[in-house]
Amino acid sequence: MAIYYDVHPDNPQPRSIGKVVDLVRQGGLIAYPTDSCFALGTSLDNREGLDRIRSIRRLDDRHHFTLVCEDFAQLGQFVHVDNTVFRAVKSATPGQYTFILPATKEVPRRLLHPKKKTVGVRIPAHNVPQALLSGLGEPLVSSTLLLPGDEEPMTQGWDIKERLDHVLDAVIDSGDCGVEPTTVVDFSGDEPEIVRVGAGDPARFE
Repeated sequence: MAIYYDVHPDNPQPRSIGKVVDLVRQGGLIAYPTDSCFALGTSLDNREGLDRIRSIRRLDDRHHFTLVCEDFAQLGQFVHVDNTVFRAVKSATPGQYTFILPATKEVPRRLLHPKKKTVGVRIPAHNVPQALLSGLGEPLVSSTLLLPGDEEPMTQGWDIKERLDHVLDAVIDSGDCGVEPTTVVDFSGDEPEIVRVGAGDPARFE
């Protein structure tokens, strides 16, 4: 049964955030709000958590998981960013974008695209995931909370708790956080490729 945490969107309660961080460290899987929509999240070394996300969303091994990072310094530990890409990514973070980049050796192999050896990274502009990431001290391995057969991601914490109570360990609710997932930009090739148009304005990368 998932524990339900109702937290303030601007000033998330440290006690609640601390409990969620402890749960993630112990191998838990959470649903949490971002600046685009709700996401599923687990710790970097949690193989079972990754399998649980795949099962909930029915994902194949070509799915790009996202490392949700606290800041640019943390992001730089997990992906290779050359000078040109650095300027483009830096100007759009924190924000509603996910960037696909070549992974460093810090990223577990199971998180990599099997052929391209890339991973998605992002820095959210939302106080709740920022508080979680600050407490955790490492990225959250995440995926948009879009269930099979649904056309849009889930948007209400109580609904997530009701529908996924048996497969999650915690639901963090801070009110409406939007329905549109991030815009995804692939920087692993010679030119940036917009893979998905979402909440972030894609014009700056076209």
